[in-house]
Amino acid sequence: MAKTFHIKSYGCQMNAYDSARMADILAGLGYRATARAETADLVLINTCHIREKADDKLYSDLGRLGLLKAERRAAGGDLTIAVAGCVAQAEGEELLRRQPAIDLVVGPQSYHRLPAMLAENGRARIETDFPPEPKFDRLPPPGRRGLSAYLAVQEGCDKFCSFCVVPYTRGAEYSRPVAAVEDEARRLIDQGALEITLLGQNVNAYHGAAGDGGVAGLGALIRRLALLPGLKRIRYTTSHPGDMDDDLIRAHAEEPKLMPFLHLPVQSGSDRVLAAMNRRHTAADYLRQVERLRRARPDLALSSDFIVGHPGETEADFQATLDLVAAVGFAQAYSFKYSPRPGTPAAAREDQISAVAKDERLVRLNALIQSQQQAFNRGFVGRPLEVLFDRPGRHPGQRIGRSPYMQSVHATIAAPGLVEVEIAGIGPVSLAGVPIGAGAERAA
Repeated sequence: MAKTFHIKSYGCQMNAYDSARMADILAGLGYRATARAETADLVLINTCHIREKADDKLYSDLGRLGLLKAERRAAGGDLTIAVAGCVAQAEGEELLRRQPAIDLVVGPQSYHRLPAMLAENGRARIETDFPPEPKFDRLPPPGRRGLSAYLAVQEGCDKFCSFCVVPYTRGAEYSRPVAAVEDEARRLIDQGALEITLLGQNVNAYHGAAGDGGVAGLGALIRRLALLPGLKRIRYTTSHPGDMDDDLIRAHAEEPKLMPFLHLPVQSGSDRVLAAMNRRHTAADYLRQVERLRRARPDLALSSDFIVGHPGETEADFQATLDLVAAVGFAQAYSFKYSPRPGTPAAAREDQISAVAKDERLVRLNALIQSQQQAFNRGFVGRPLEVLFDRPGRHPGQRIGRSPYMQSVHATIAAPGLVEVEIAGIGPVSLAGVPIGAGAERAA
């Protein structure tokens, strides 16, 4: 009987991509996926080190898995426990010290080594080196992903924001060659993908080797991928404001397959805090980029990331963040309380903000963001939208998909795919659609 595996993934889209690629590796070894850790021979937790809460969840999961492993062994069986991702990279030895039941610890640049690590079963192994050869060259072809798929084109970060561990856990910026990206995109399209989201820690810093001996930026890569037959939609995330070059902005104006939605993190509206964060841009710089983007694509919707309570943030600094949010008008955004990450410059500062102040500021920021999101969504009531329905909903016959603007839309649709709907109403975080035209026939 084939061995089974279960993967639990925390964090960003890059982690979701890595989890899928690790699943491809395990499938190539003869493992079969299972939905529950209790029925798996191998449980792999792909970790995130950005927030303290993710660390807490990891150790809670590991405690339960340690008990499950002990029960298995008492019954004459066994369970292999593996920890991957950024916590594995940052805390390899500490993980083994705190939970001796772990068998494998593998960093985000080393998971192509999983076959060798599993073959050497019997002792705890840690693989957290940054290998000289790109891991992408050692991975199997991607398995089936569905109508919407992730594709990593860039990895690592050279920015060294004061609050962030990514440069230490993911390494320096690396861009995959254009040909390798095109090859993986073709495979995904052949397997049915209509939409591809290009991923990177700083995806718009992409500078991949082109076939002509030159280097292609993200705008050029998007234009190349848009030529692939069968691909209907292109997205990319996550971007840095300092890497929005002229060619990429022109791509938003000129390439219809590039969706009119951009996640562009700013983190704060205060220049003083932005400098302390080492963000390398000011609030005015960010607003100028937004203006350029909206001139290029007037219907562009924006989302962003915000951190409240960075060390040294005053009430005036926080008010500057509220002012920036009001000035931009976001379709959605993600906001977080500052969480000290060991080894980062901000964690060593003595002017940490109290938990009470961070909580209060987060509530105020979220209220403003949610009001903007609701206003943005209300503007679509009665309008047609083409939605990529790719997931079942909670009710019989219902499916859930994403609009061009990344809104979650639910409707009664007979089969998944791109369907035009009329927006009939909005909920707290989603839209309700009614199929129109050919889509109405599919829903019948």
